[in-house]
Amino acid sequence: MSGLIANFPSNGIVTVNRVILKPEYSVDDLQERVAFLCENVKTYHSDTGFIGGYVALNSGRISNEGSTIGQAVESPLKGREALIVTFWTDFDSHERSHRSETFQPLFRKTLELCENGNEEIVYQMLWSGKGYAPEEAEAARKVKAQYAQAA
Repeated sequence: MSGLIANFPSNGIVTVNRVILKPEYSVDDLQERVAFLCENVKTYHSDTGFIGGYVALNSGRISNEGSTIGQAVESPLKGREALIVTFWTDFDSHERSHRSETFQPLFRKTLELCENGNEEIVYQMLWSGKGYAPEEAEAARKVKAQYAQAA
């Protein structure tokens, strides 16, 4: 693991919630409700296991270079699907946060937006990394070229 997520322990967990908005709700509705959830978690759980997180919205674009199932032009869930990803020191800390009295009302209010209900999958981090600085990238290419010739 390489420092992409500061202070993430090697035995930490990553949770992923997949949200599909009901047609009557907007991305603004989602952002507002998730902002309240995130503020709550940061305020009450930063010192009890929460490390960080992010929310990503389906842009509609599909990578034909990275996809092996047809050559789709646009995702039908554009602007309606979001991933809420959080990083925790351990599973028990995450579960306690969700049982807290301050979190539950905000969580239920957010779930009102969801066409798909909610299933929060817990993952064990296997690798994370960030891109090289330009000088590091150049050095890596030189080393790679040197050893590729030796092989």
